Amino acid sequence: MKSFHSRCACARVLWLGLMCSALGWAQAPAGAPTPGAAPAIATVPGMPPVPDPANLYSEATAGKLSPAVAADLPRVYVPNLQSNDVYVIDPETLKVVDRFRVGLNPQHVVPSWDLRTLWVANNAENTKSGSLTPVEPRTGKAGKAIPVDDPYNMYFTPDGKSAIIVAEAYKRLDFRDPKSMALQFTLDVPRCGGINHADFSIDGRYAIFTCEFTGTIARIDLVARKVLGYIQLIKPGVPTQTVKGFDGRDEVICTTWKGMPQDIRVSPDGKIFFVADMMSDGVHVVDGETFRQIGFIPTGVGAHGLYPSRDGKKLYVANRGSNKIHGPPKGKGSVSVIDFATRKVDVTWPIPGGGSPDMGNVSPDGKRLWLAGRFDNVVYVIDTSNGAVTNIPVGKEPHGLTVWPQPGRYSLGHTGNMR
Repeated sequence: MKSFHSRCACARVLWLGLMCSALGWAQAPAGAPTPGAAPAIATVPGMPPVPDPANLYSEATAGKLSPAVAADLPRVYVPNLQSNDVYVIDPETLKVVDRFRVGLNPQHVVPSWDLRTLWVANNAENTKSGSLTPVEPRTGKAGKAIPVDDPYNMYFTPDGKSAIIVAEAYKRLDFRDPKSMALQFTLDVPRCGGINHADFSIDGRYAIFTCEFTGTIARIDLVARKVLGYIQLIKPGVPTQTVKGFDGRDEVICTTWKGMPQDIRVSPDGKIFFVADMMSDGVHVVDGETFRQIGFIPTGVGAHGLYPSRDGKKLYVANRGSNKIHGPPKGKGSVSVIDFATRKVDVTWPIPGGGSPDMGNVSPDGKRLWLAGRFDNVVYVIDTSNGAVTNIPVGKEPHGLTVWPQPGRYSLGHTGNMR
């Protein structure tokens, strides 16, 4: 039952509404923003506009393929870390239709910002023989590799002017020309051991990178080209203490626990970042503007890859089934589905017989989730309506596969972080 004051307030609101309508005040002036609509986003220069501030994934929904990809072959490209090759799968027949050699230790297949090249990131672990192999998406054929230091992963600045090579072994980000890969400048991130995955603010001002080996994340100012700060991610229930952080603010750190953050994805409204942690078996929730952890969502063993659904309402979490960097086959692998709005798990689908779902992406129509089975040498094709799984054998230790083409105007990198 409402209180007396609440009933009075409702009556006053109703009376004022009737009076305003009678006097012609109820109609908003022409050109006024829709009541309750999110304010327009002021992006960094050169970045495409954000059409829907409430859903930055609005242009990557089913059916919104760019004209630039109209002639591209529908294919799934699977880099195999240990067999140094890429398997090519026809997504309609679910058959392997091609295979080609690339550089040492291919980690991810990365769509370029302009959608015209797929880059295979060969980081050549423990050597200086790293390279990027370009793939022409109209033919599915590989070109001549370009030597690049330790390209574990690859992103693009929101304005498309730079490729960001994630040089994991060097704790460094190398900004390069997005076509020639000529070096533009480097940014050291010294407290980010195992720097590997990233996502971007809705306006393109900053990015947050995960630091696998230090259990932290780093926020990078993309305009001023500097490190803004680091925070340690904390699993609920572990002992903590407060110390002075990199930026001078008080920071809570774990005293007996260190996580291993992996993939990271921003919420549709751009306010929250979700960070998968393979040691904590779940997803940390971080406020992007305050750069503070505000929650944790348990998902499954070895939480690893993160992929938004095509409608931008759900977040698929690939739980790799092991807390080890080199896990066993047939682990306790699963996929959890988080509701972006409630920040709760709707359902978790186990991999039948066990498995190791890792990185991948969603089909253009949103009906299938494609994930590499890292320790099982397969690709999982998961029905997003019910979690049913189809296995496709591939090379040795498949990793960051990409589904192509994907909806979107441009790519921010990884296996298809589309906008």
